Amino acid sequence: MATDKKSFLLYCDLIHTVEQLTDEQAGHLFKHILRYVNDEEPQTENVITRIAFEPIKQSLKRDLQKYEDIRKRNQDNARKRWDATASSGIPKSTKNADSVSDSVSVSVNDKKVFNKPSIEDVKTYMKELGMNDISERWMSHYESNGWLVGKNKMKDWKASVRTWKLNNLQTEEIKTNKPKIAVL
Repeated sequence: MATDKKSFLLYCDLIHTVEQLTDEQAGHLFKHILRYVNDEEPQTENVITRIAFEPIKQSLKRDLQKYEDIRKRNQDNARKRWDATASSGIPKSTKNADSVSDSVSVSVNDKKVFNKPSIEDVKTYMKELGMNDISERWMSHYESNGWLVGKNKMKDWKASVRTWKLNNLQTEEIKTNKPKIAVL
């Protein structure tokens, strides 16, 4: 195993193999696995343990290789960030780097760009639609939730205003169509 590595993975589907073993055989297999991951190079005369251990050993080797690859990549990225000067900037290839974003979206591959509207734009559009001026409430709502529509980023603010108009009309229709109950 890798130096200073304190853990390893055993996959849940191993239970199908272990269930076929007696408790004593499963105990021998588990001890064999622990000796292997602690670099004790275990040997066994028990054929069942050798057969059951082989796929586990291959899985452990693959996981160790993935671990080493990721460790090396992270080490290289850290070195690049450390060695970067103010003029060279931080390399773009670093994974999981911190990023700063503004409320304006950037167009990628000719996708439609979202630009946050001004309160005046919203007021004007609501007038065009014949709506009451609820622009401040609308702006406050979307400012507070990060310009999300449900769980998705807003793409078209005018469509959102139209949806608010339709929802308001439906609410008014429901209110006016309710039968009134006389209270005695």
